[in-house]
Amino acid sequence: MTFVYPWVLLLIVLPILLSVWLLQRRAWGIALPFDHQEHPNRMFLGGLLKFWELIPSLLLSVIILMVAGPQIQRIPREERVLTNIQICMDVSRSMSMDNRYQMAKKAIEDFIVSRKGDALGFTLFGTQQIRWTPLTKDIATIRRALPFADPNNQPPFMGGTLIGAALRFCRDNMVAEAGEGDRLLLLVSDGMSADVNGGNAVELAEEMKAAKITVYHVHVGTDPVPSEVTEIANTTGGEAFVATDENGLRRIFKHIDRMKPARFKAATAIPMDFFQPFAMVGLCLLGAFCLGAFGLRYTPW
Repeated sequence: MTFVYPWVLLLIVLPILLSVWLLQRRAWGIALPFDHQEHPNRMFLGGLLKFWELIPSLLLSVIILMVAGPQIQRIPREERVLTNIQICMDVSRSMSMDNRYQMAKKAIEDFIVSRKGDALGFTLFGTQQIRWTPLTKDIATIRRALPFADPNNQPPFMGGTLIGAALRFCRDNMVAEAGEGDRLLLLVSDGMSADVNGGNAVELAEEMKAAKITVYHVHVGTDPVPSEVTEIANTTGGEAFVATDENGLRRIFKHIDRMKPARFKAATAIPMDFFQPFAMVGLCLLGAFCLGAFGLRYTPW
């Protein structure tokens, strides 16, 4: 154990001097008639009274030790490597069909709970993109944002699907916001997109890879996964999945969670405050002093 302010320990001489004075200050009391007869020896009572009188000096010693800043070397339980996750959700008109939005909403809620401690962002897209929530560790913020992704409540200009534009939009935000740690982009959509056809998919995949973003695509619906989106996901180290029901979605999100688990780096021992035992001793002494004040004191005789 070490102390942040070791020079404060020099003040420990004060409670020592106080203790010596308290033990020696007892003088002869007032002589009464019953003092001239034999009394039983009560060594225990005398020792208890002396201890009670020494409690103030003991409390002062505890205070001095705490002011000196006691510390011990400890290794933190875990030091998590942050993962920056951007959830990019399709809110086009087709997402309102076959209960797709409700399925995706429930699965995303389960997924973000499993990623507690990571930074998450939330983006809505259709023909345009809306950066609804920047990267945050507050999971409740993402959960509260999900109801606003209901396709039935979107403006008319959000009715189409432009996946390429949405991915670039999320990429720019993540590069600007994300610090250290992995970058994961979770694309939830149910449709095709004209802006990833042809060579656009290859170019977009290289851009995402250069930004160190791993793309996972969850395709909600019965249509096949667009091959262009699959290529983007595979190029960045991710995968594309098809989900036709709620159980399938849940399995996919669990699979992604296993593929991108939380990473922890080795932590070195660091000095940490060690006030608790001193505080407990001080509280016990203070409690004993308060209880003793009801009857543990020397009488004038």
